[in-house]
Amino acid sequence: MVLTIPDDGVPNPKGPWFTIKEGSKYTLVFNFRVTNNIVSGLRYNNTVWKTGVKVDSTKAMLGTFSPQAEPYQHVMPEETTPSGIFARGTYSARTKFVDDDNKCYLEINYTFDIRKNWQ
Repeated sequence: MVLTIPDDGVPNPKGPWFTIKEGSKYTLVFNFRVTNNIVSGLRYNNTVWKTGVKVDSTKAMLGTFSPQAEPYQHVMPEETTPSGIFARGTYSARTKFVDDDNKCYLEINYTFDIRKNWQ
């Protein structure tokens, strides 16, 4: 599944951005360009809530990147979605990419579903 971030940075505000099957293995891959200045200490922060309770928080250092014509690609370690009746449902999440100077390059809020079967 490839998710492209819309130009306005708001994925499908009327419903979940995506649905994933419980117990699925997945890997996040970020493709991005650096065009003007060096980006020092780019960090990925992702927080997930279910019914208002924080259930997961991930932070990762992606590195320092200089401007170049070709896009960079960063691959995160493989993870597995939770499974079971209590894991199913709708989740809300916030993802941010911030550098050492606390400059935010992207902040995106979205919802997603974990289901027993694909829809």
